[in-house]
Amino acid sequence: MASRLNPYISFRDTARQAMEFYQSVFGGELAVNTFGEFGGGEGPLANLIMHSQLETDAGFTIMGADTPEEMPYDPGNNITVSLSGDDAELLRGYWAKLSQGGTVTVPLEKQMWGDEFGQCTDKFGVPWMVNISGAAS
Repeated sequence: MASRLNPYISFRDTARQAMEFYQSVFGGELAVNTFGEFGGGEGPLANLIMHSQLETDAGFTIMGADTPEEMPYDPGNNITVSLSGDDAELLRGYWAKLSQGGTVTVPLEKQMWGDEFGQCTDKFGVPWMVNISGAAS
């Protein structure tokens, strides 16, 4: 396998819902492992996500996990996920799903550099940027 770079997003008790949401946005295969499957037993972590990985048909990989209560958790302050390309229809579709129920900080529209660009924070607190190269509004 070639090297790759992909986001690994931390959640507080919502990793399963968030990763299923991203699967509904991007499609693909989602693999999920709980703490219980790796020796977390019947405790409070048993049903929480220790690791999940979404592999999409478009070649995206998104990983995520729940952060146990005893570990620090500060969502949204250190990562923004960027989607870019020239398939305007596909990227606009992702934008519509990601921004639904979230907060749009920059509407998806033509920008001074000529591309269509928008920023939003999804309903799980994850910031996203979408840039459509040379797109017409």
